[in-house]
Amino acid sequence: MTRSRPVPAPARPALASLVVAGVLVLATGCAPEPGPADPSTPAPAPTASPTPTPTASPDAADSLSLEACVGQVLMVGTPVDTVSPDAAAAIRDRGVGGLFLHGRSTAGVDATAGLVAQFRALAPRGAPPLWVATDQEGGEVQVLRGPGFDEMPYAIRQADLGPAGLRAAATTWGAQLAAADIDINLAPVADIVTSAESRFDNPPIGALGRQYGYDERTVAAEAGAFADGMRAAGVLPTFKHFPGLGRVDANTDYTAEVIDTAVSSDSPDVGVYRTLTASGASLVMVGTARYENIDADRPAAFSPGVLALLRERVGFDGVVITDDLSAAAAAEIVAPGDRAVEALAAGVDIVLASADPTVLPAMYDAVVARAQADPAFTDRVRESCGRVLTAKDAGAETSG
Repeated sequence: MTRSRPVPAPARPALASLVVAGVLVLATGCAPEPGPADPSTPAPAPTASPTPTPTASPDAADSLSLEACVGQVLMVGTPVDTVSPDAAAAIRDRGVGGLFLHGRSTAGVDATAGLVAQFRALAPRGAPPLWVATDQEGGEVQVLRGPGFDEMPYAIRQADLGPAGLRAAATTWGAQLAAADIDINLAPVADIVTSAESRFDNPPIGALGRQYGYDERTVAAEAGAFADGMRAAGVLPTFKHFPGLGRVDANTDYTAEVIDTAVSSDSPDVGVYRTLTASGASLVMVGTARYENIDADRPAAFSPGVLALLRERVGFDGVVITDDLSAAAAAEIVAPGDRAVEALAAGVDIVLASADPTVLPAMYDAVVARAQADPAFTDRVRESCGRVLTAKDAGAETSG
């Protein structure tokens, strides 16, 4: 799970609604959940239909060199309060196309926008725009605080607002992110925790109050409302952590072998993504737990079976991003370069190295080397590059 907690900043004018390719996401918090809350009863979730986002175009990647395409399928992390030399080098020297702000900040909107501007200035001349992301879920997982950023409640408390109230609140929170020049929020959490009574048995989500409820209908309505508000402000939401972290008994950030024995391809944990991703542009984040009933041999981020489930059964054609592959215990059993290669080969579009940017060069070099030696892998990289560029172009058209 992404480990980071930055600070808030003043708000800038909300961007127009984005019509962008979908993408994925996840983040970890570390404070105890607020007291129990009965989820509010949401309106019926809309019927799932194909995601209304631009179709990925491999042609979009044709004008870029292989090396430039590899840069577009990587996202590097930096502490939210400084320009990390490693992250700066990744963007400047390797053309990495994504930046993730992690940690905790109380500096406010203006300071955050200033930090982002320094990174944007590092992008090579003529390169596609830099995508800037952070974790702004609410509760313990709120990177940005300070002047211009509201204090956001835990997701389980956000659900008390009901879909209409939450949509309005999320539009305000999204406008604050847009004012700080943030493109992507790695939120909301779409995980379904088993029950209010057992929530503390689920360390990464339930115990931290990151869930919107305990059934598919509630989570679809409330997480969907949060995502709608983000889009209305011109910020791309990310649904996480496919195919679900609400039933595991350990945290993938700190435990190498986290195995889910409950979720299957027909579970509501998967079904909720059909509803959520059909409602508008988004990313989807895949985690690093293993799923006994889907692919017991590989963590989700490295599993062709999990990615096929998302693409074929859920019908998601947007951008898929991994949870952190730089320092999470569940990923560290694989060498950094192999993590990036295996995730891309499985069907992921963006490899996130958020907590430890020092692994980025090894990831970049391994992907380039594999692509130079394997034409089929080159095609796989260019497919993801095209999907990312299509999403970036759609965002630029609606916000520019």
